[in-house]
Amino acid sequence: MIGLLGNPKTLCTGLSRRDLLHIGGLGAFGVGLSDVLEHGRAEAAESSDVARFGQAKSCILIYKYGSPPQHETYDPKPDAPSAIQGEMGAIPTNVPGIAVGEGLPKIASISDRLTFVRSLTHPFPLHGTVYATTGIPNVDTKIEAKPRDKRQWPFIGSIVDYLDERRTGNSSPVMPRNIAMPFMMGSKNEYPPLAGPYGAFLGTRYDPVYTDFLAKGTRVAPAVRPGKSFHDPQLSVRPGDRLQLAGTGTRHSDVSPRRFDLRRSLLSQFDEARRWLDDSERVSTYSGQQRMAYSLLASGALHRALDYTQEPGAVRDRYGMSLFGQSCLAARRLIQAGGRFVTVIWDAFGLNAGGWDTHHNHYGRLRNFLLPVFDQAFTALLLDLEERGMLDETLVLVISEHGRTPKIDSKPAGAGRHHWSRVYSQVYAGGGMGRGQVVGRSDRQGGDVAANPISPKDILATAFHLLGIDPETTIPNAVGQPMPMTGTGRLRPELLFG
Repeated sequence: MIGLLGNPKTLCTGLSRRDLLHIGGLGAFGVGLSDVLEHGRAEAAESSDVARFGQAKSCILIYKYGSPPQHETYDPKPDAPSAIQGEMGAIPTNVPGIAVGEGLPKIASISDRLTFVRSLTHPFPLHGTVYATTGIPNVDTKIEAKPRDKRQWPFIGSIVDYLDERRTGNSSPVMPRNIAMPFMMGSKNEYPPLAGPYGAFLGTRYDPVYTDFLAKGTRVAPAVRPGKSFHDPQLSVRPGDRLQLAGTGTRHSDVSPRRFDLRRSLLSQFDEARRWLDDSERVSTYSGQQRMAYSLLASGALHRALDYTQEPGAVRDRYGMSLFGQSCLAARRLIQAGGRFVTVIWDAFGLNAGGWDTHHNHYGRLRNFLLPVFDQAFTALLLDLEERGMLDETLVLVISEHGRTPKIDSKPAGAGRHHWSRVYSQVYAGGGMGRGQVVGRSDRQGGDVAANPISPKDILATAFHLLGIDPETTIPNAVGQPMPMTGTGRLRPELLFG
């Protein structure tokens, strides 16, 4: 059962949203969710404050686990003391008056396609992926470490999947509506997986369909900590290395490799679902997963889309022969094949965490690994989408948990910046987002918001709006209570008008 968040707004028919709180109860009168959503789209088109509603037909979410620093990316402070600005300077972009960090020259050249937000803020300087990607109102280290805690809220991609299923009535799409890559978050380092990209109280059937990557990196990445270097595929992979659907097993001789890969992935996901199912979930949930399994097993569409080795070498080289670059290419292929929501996670890999969590060797990792790989792949993705006529209908979000401290810690080898959530920066493009603009402002040191504070929940609400979903839609929790899907999030029209 789905509800619309009750509030004083009145629809053009004279009904309040509270009147439509429980759509399940309208079925007896021949009114379904699709009717309500279509009504919402019509209402949006007539209202001046809902511009670009539904412009994005799909979304690519790039999640940078560990959190990049605002100073070396989208909010450089060249006039600040060296203890604030650090070793890396600022460069102009192709938009007069906008500068970015010197490690992002390719992004500087396409900034006329981008919206930079420099005033994101929240009170939780933790690795709270769950806070960044769901409507959950707060987070602490305990809930952060429990992906299946009953208090968790569903991932944005899971909500899109859930609502699209109810709008279309299609529980077995040829292409999954919620796909994440290159591997299950938290599965390639020594720490347990953290909360975030899961169906939560919607049910495990709305977890993303994950890929996996089993090959090793070909180059040693700059150390996370002194003496802790390893081959990281996010830096470099072999051209023949591929993504596959998650799961392991042994193939019988009469089962083709493609069909086997699909089958073992889905069986693995079913086993995971069974472990987490509880008495509050109905058997129909598992039956729905079986229907999706048979649909995917009968179609090679997902495998074909994931196989980026079919792309011309020049296209692959443009993205960069890194796992992140090739995953971004796979994301474009999935969207082109009809995918709705695709997540590319730059996750921590190897020992001692890693990713973008630069407590140590901050400059070594940024200069020689993180910034150049991201700069190349992200720019290639946007230009590729644009050249194919897909960018205007594909929302691309680059998000993370928080930012990093304005003052550099010079004590660790290679220096470090630590967790900081009072102000940080992100970048978005396509699907109705503004072009060539900066929204919000930090103070002179990049440590606090100086103008226009924006919550990560507002970004989720704005993304839903662009995807044609009213941000005030509610979804049922485990006991059927209607929950606002973005928590306190609200549409931010200023993001849409550059």
